[in-house]
Order: sequence, then C-alpha cells, then structure tokens
Amino acid sequence: MPLDRANVDTDFIIPKQFLKSIKRSGFGVNLFDEHRYLDKGEPDMDNDKRPLNPDFVLNQNRYQGSSVLLARDNFGCGSSREHAPWALDDYGFRVILAPSYADIFFNNCFKNGILPIVLPRKTIDKLFEAVLANEGYSLEVDLEKQHIRRPDGDNITFEVDSFRRRCLLEGLDDIGITLEDAELITAFETRWREKSPWYFEESGDEATQKKLAPAAKKPSIEI
Repeated sequence: MPLDRANVDTDFIIPKQFLKSIKRSGFGVNLFDEHRYLDKGEPDMDNDKRPLNPDFVLNQNRYQGSSVLLARDNFGCGSSREHAPWALDDYGFRVILAPSYADIFFNNCFKNGILPIVLPRKTIDKLFEAVLANEGYSLEVDLEKQHIRRPDGDNITFEVDSFRRRCLLEGLDDIGITLEDAELITAFETRWREKSPWYFEESGDEATQKKLAPAAKKPSIEI
C-alpha cells in the first residue's frame, strides 16, 4: 500500500484519543483514523458503522489485505507512542519501506515484530511508480537473505542489524531475549540468596508494618 506523504507522524498513524488502552491489540481498526473515516473517532465506537473516506488509500479495494507499507521520508515522527507500531501490526502490516524514519519509531517497530527497511529515495520513487501503475503489484520480502524480490524477479538488497534480524526471525521480544538466560538468572538468584539470606527475609510493606506495629500499640499519655 503506497502512502505518498512525507513526515507522517505518530498522531497520523494512531490519534491521541486511542492511547488510553495498553492492551497492544485492537488498534488496527483505528489505524490512520482521522483520514480513514469521515467522522471523528473515539474509543469503543462501532467502527463498522462509521463512514469511510473513499479517497484515502487504505480504503481502496486494490490495497485491501496489504502487508507491506510504502512510505516517504521521516515516517513515524512526532511523539514516541508505541501505539503506532501496535496499530500497524494489528492491521496486518509486517514491513515498511521508506527512505528514513524517526529514531524512536524505528526502534519500536523492531520491538513489536515489524521490519522497517531503509531504501534509497530513487528506489522508493520507482516502487511508488510501479505500484500505482500496476494493480495487484506485490513484493516478496526475504529477511533471512535480506532482499526484496520484485514481480519481474529482480532483487533489491537491504541492510538490517544482525541482532534485530535474529529477533524478528525467531520472534523474540525484550522478555524473550531475557528468558534465553533463564538458567543463568536462576543460578545467580540462588547464589545471592545463599550469600545474603537476610535480604530475602522481609522487605517492602510487610517489614515496614512490623516496625511500626510496636509503636502503634504503646498507650497514649494524657496530660
């Protein structure tokens, strides 16, 4: 799907009124909300009954079911809301092609299973021309081999950090990466508990309440 607009900010991607939820799902119906619908969207609205904007690219029949988003410079600028990649992912976009991205948005994409690929502007221009001229135009993105195959068989190579590449290929987020060292973490905690058992006896509110309890039981003195 070609979104022929530079400096698309995160409020364009998912407006601020939808940021109340932190469920990480259900945002796809409100992706590009202010341009996708003709009315003002609010949380918990029945989106099936809202009037669609027929001029917006996301609503055109030829781009339904797209999983690759073609964009322009500085995609994902503005506030650092992680809801933006959540909405793109929930809608079904797996890859974004653009000449440049806002740094925080770029990093958030990788953390949420989306592959943001940086390509030269001339290459992006040619892809816009191709997709607009050919209905049903499609690309095959091979992350393992790091190339994009055009319909004519030609390949476009791209670069991606090896660590991020592995995380996407193996479906690892920050928690998954940490759990790869679960045995080392457990061993460390065991050694720490044996070395400093006093640290694990009582902590937090329970210890504070016990310290305050004797003072609370002392009889008051009236003068």
